[in-house]
Amino acid sequence: MIMTIRKVTVLGTGVLGSQIAFQTAFHGFEVTAYDIDDDAVKAAHDRFTKLVAIYRDEVEGAGDGKAEKAADAIALTADLAEAVKDADLVIEAVPEVLKIKQETYRKLAELAPQRTIFATNSSTLLPSDLKDSTGRLDRFLALHFANDVWRYNTAEVMGTKDTDPEVFHAVAEFAAAIGMVPIELHKEKAGYVVNSLLVPLLNAAMGLSAGGYADPESVDKTWRIATGAPFGPFQMIDVIGLNTPYNILANGDEDAKKLAAWLEDNYIDQGKLGVSSGEGFYKYS
Repeated sequence: MIMTIRKVTVLGTGVLGSQIAFQTAFHGFEVTAYDIDDDAVKAAHDRFTKLVAIYRDEVEGAGDGKAEKAADAIALTADLAEAVKDADLVIEAVPEVLKIKQETYRKLAELAPQRTIFATNSSTLLPSDLKDSTGRLDRFLALHFANDVWRYNTAEVMGTKDTDPEVFHAVAEFAAAIGMVPIELHKEKAGYVVNSLLVPLLNAAMGLSAGGYADPESVDKTWRIATGAPFGPFQMIDVIGLNTPYNILANGDEDAKKLAAWLEDNYIDQGKLGVSSGEGFYKYS
C-alpha cells in the first residue's frame, strides 16, 4: 500500500499549531489551518505574519519571498467540515484536555474521508487514550513537535498496537519531508522522549517558586549558569504558554493540582499567559 500525503490540515492554531502549519506550508504542502471561531482565525493570521519575519531571519532559503508565499498559501477557516473534507493527514493540536480531544476526534470521524490519517500532537496523553474516539484505529497515531519547530526540529512518531505500520512509516516520511528529524518510538510512552525529560524539570522549577524557595528569575539563572543551557525552565514555560502546563497539572495528582492553582492564582487569572500575551513570568515587548 502506497500512501501519499499532500493535503494537510492542522487543528488548533495556538503557538505550536501555527508553527506546524507554517513549517508544513513552507515545505510545499497544501495546508489548511482550523480554529474554533473568527477571532481565533484572526489571531492565527497574526501568528503567521510574525513567523514570516522569524523564518526570514533564521531559516536558510526563506528569503526571496518564500516565507511570505508559505503564509499566503495557508487556508484559514473556522469551519471544521470544510477544513478536513479532502485532507490526507489531520494533525490535531487542540488544548491538552482529554475530553476536548476526544470530542474533537468524534467530530472528525464523521467529517473526514475514511482514508485520512489522524495524528495527535498531544504532549502528555497516550494515543491509546484517544484512539477509540477516532473511528479508525489503524490510521491514528501521535506526531509530536517541539516548540520553535524550525529550530528544534524533532518530530516524535508514536503509534498504538493498532496503528498500521504503513501509516506509521508514511507519517515518519512526511515529518522528514517538512524538515523534521523523525524520532520513532517503539511503544507508547506518556511524554514521549522530549517531555519525559522536560516535564519533570518544569514541574520542579514551579515547585521551587510555588513553595517560596526561590523566585523564577533565580531558578532560571541557576539553571543557565550550572548547565550552560540558553534558557531557564520558566523562560521555556513562557514560550510554551502557561495554559498548557496548567491543563496538564490540573488533571494530575494532588501535588500537581496545587501547582496548577498557584499558576492560576498568580499568573493566568491576571492574563499572564506567556510570550503570546506579552507577559508570563517575564514581560515581553
